[in-house]
Amino acid sequence: MRYNTAMRAYTSKRIEEIRSADILVGIPCYNNEATIAHVIQMVSHGLAAHNKGMRSVIFVADGGSTDDTREVAKDFQLKPWQEKLVSIYRGPGGKGTALRSLFEAADRLDVKVCAMVDSDLRSITPDWVKYLLDPVLEKGFQFVAPVYVRHKYDGTITNNIVYNLTRALYGKQIRQPIGGDFAISGDLAKFYIEQDVWDTDVARFGIDIWMTTSAITQGFRICQSNLGVKIHDAKDPGQHLGPMFRQVLSALFSQMELYEDYWKRIEGSEPVETFGFAGASEPEPINVNLEGIVELFKAGYSQFFPLWKSIFSKGCIKEIEKAFQMSADDFHLQTETWVELLYELAATFHSWKVNRMKLLDVMTPLYYARVASFVRQSWEMNSVEAEKLVEDQASKFEANKKYLIRVWDEKSAAKGAQQS
Repeated sequence: MRYNTAMRAYTSKRIEEIRSADILVGIPCYNNEATIAHVIQMVSHGLAAHNKGMRSVIFVADGGSTDDTREVAKDFQLKPWQEKLVSIYRGPGGKGTALRSLFEAADRLDVKVCAMVDSDLRSITPDWVKYLLDPVLEKGFQFVAPVYVRHKYDGTITNNIVYNLTRALYGKQIRQPIGGDFAISGDLAKFYIEQDVWDTDVARFGIDIWMTTSAITQGFRICQSNLGVKIHDAKDPGQHLGPMFRQVLSALFSQMELYEDYWKRIEGSEPVETFGFAGASEPEPINVNLEGIVELFKAGYSQFFPLWKSIFSKGCIKEIEKAFQMSADDFHLQTETWVELLYELAATFHSWKVNRMKLLDVMTPLYYARVASFVRQSWEMNSVEAEKLVEDQASKFEANKKYLIRVWDEKSAAKGAQQS
């Protein structure tokens, strides 16, 4: 079923009553009763402290929570001059549809700036509002991505995949392309609504990377804002991130196909202007079960190795075999091998037109191998020291981009020859 709007009738009516606003801050949520009041409170305080003379709306876009998230949100009292909307969105379940309803509201209210923050944040402060909104309101930027101080084992998909590919492909050093907390201008919100993606997988789980990639490739003015420490409901890489890995890669690779002509022309990368928080502190630790992650890789090896041999180069297969022989104490998968594996996977995904999600299932154990290797390598490091490893890895993705283009073209040509 296609939905021509993500808004329910009562939400539209409420927006008509509000008529116009300067600022809209959206909080997409689902079963977040434990944290939603704190997030609303910090946003409300931030708007009152930093944007007192402007008309502001806080929009809680709920995915049909079965706990008391909406009730808690409705009961929370805002500061004067602030409006609140609490709504269940219409359309496919997922954050993308929540953001669609937010962008629609931003367009209809004709706001200057639209921000969005995650509903499970425990470290959000009133200053986050300033850091996100100011680059749009005062400096004319159209897309503000977040930068956080995160624990070295928080954000393993970003650190080992998304940052590297976004930087190498599109030439912008955006550290958190799927960070979750963004700000955009009113015209970019309008652009997003007009794109024909809202009935696709983007609306279910690829929204953050789609927003970032679209902003880069369509020439919008991009910057970053440092928000300080991010503490949220973090996930153990060994337990929760398999499905997210598949979803994020699917969205990333689909964008690669769409913008192939764009990224093949890009060489190197450039930093983007960064504003916001200037201090530094060590985030709270995240416990990681290294042995468990290595076991997930080895179980996958036993199951999928014959298929891996048909997909990956001999050099990569040799390194995978070496890693299989290692214990958790000395586990290592070379960064250069990981770069080639991910590039070869992207090229294979492009040349396969059926069972693509199955292909990503088969790859998941290799992601665990890379995470285990990063954990092992950074075991004695603090998060600032571990960040240097992430930057080194990103540089290797950039330096080896010609390899991506070569295997991409070779696999495409081989597929074309089979079909002709």
